[in-house]
Amino acid sequence: MAYTPLNPDEEKKPRVKPIIEGAESLSLGISMVVAVLIGVGIGLGLKYVTGITWTLWIGVAIGIAAAVLNVYKAYSKQYKEFEELRKSGRYKIQQELEDDDEDESEKNY
Repeated sequence: MAYTPLNPDEEKKPRVKPIIEGAESLSLGISMVVAVLIGVGIGLGLKYVTGITWTLWIGVAIGIAAAVLNVYKAYSKQYKEFEELRKSGRYKIQQELEDDDEDESEKNY
C-alpha cells in the first residue's frame, strides 16, 4: 500500500532543507570557537614571521571580531525569519488583536 499525502504540495517540499537549517543554527557555537582559534593561528603565524610578540593579539582580535560577525549574521537571519512568520496568515489574528488594542487605547473619552 503506497503512501498518498493529503496535501499534494507536501511531496514537492524539500525534506533536507529543514535539517540543514537546523544544523546551521546548532553550529553557531562551534563557528565562534573555530573563528577564535583561526584568529589565534593567524596571530601565532604573524608572531613567527615578524618575531614581535604583540602581533599574537592582533590575531586574537581578528578571531573575536569574526566570532561577533558570525553571531550578528545568525541574529539577522533569525530576525528576518521571525518577521516573515509574523506576517504569515497563521498569526494574522494576533496582529489584528494588537491593532484593536491600539485603537482602543487611542480613544480617551
